[in-house]
Amino acid sequence: MDRILIIVDMQKDFVDGALGTKEAVEAARRAASKISGFQGRIIATLDTHGQDYLDTAEGKKLPVPHCIKGTAGWELHETVRQALSGKPYQAIEKETFGSVRLAQELSKAWQDEPFEAELIGLCTDICVVSNALLLKAYLPQMRITVDAACCAGVTPKTHEAALETMKMCQIEVAGD
Repeated sequence: MDRILIIVDMQKDFVDGALGTKEAVEAARRAASKISGFQGRIIATLDTHGQDYLDTAEGKKLPVPHCIKGTAGWELHETVRQALSGKPYQAIEKETFGSVRLAQELSKAWQDEPFEAELIGLCTDICVVSNALLLKAYLPQMRITVDAACCAGVTPKTHEAALETMKMCQIEVAGD
C-alpha cells in the first residue's frame, strides 16, 4: 500500500519566526530527517494569509501577523526545504486551519488506489489536528498516523491534548 507524507505548515514563521518555539525548531529538525528518508508522495501545506490578516476573523483572535504570502515567514523553513531538495512534492496553500482542498484531493486519489497518510508539522494543536480530523471525516477507512516527534504545539500541554484528541478519533499517534 502506498504512503503519503503530509507536511503541515512547516514554515519559517511557525518554526523560528513570529510564532516559533524551541519545540518547533526541534520538530523541524526531526521532520527534515524523516522527509529525507521518505519514499513516496509528499504534500506540504502552507498557511497563507494576505496583508489584511489583522482584519480577518483569525487575525482578530490571534493578532500576530504570520505567513503573509510572499514574505520570508511564509516560506517553508530552511531545514525542511533542504530535506525536500530534489524530491517532487505538491504544495497546497490554505487560508485556514484545515484544508478542505487537501481532503478532497486525497479522497479522489483514494478511489483509484487506497493508501496510508502520515502527518507531521505545526502546530499540533491547531493545523495538524484540524487536517487529521478532516482527513478522517473524508476518508474514514484510511489509516492515518501522526508522528508526534515531528510535531510541536503552541505549548507542550496543548500538543499533548491534541495528540489525545486524535487518538480518541482513531488516528494513530507514533513517536510520542
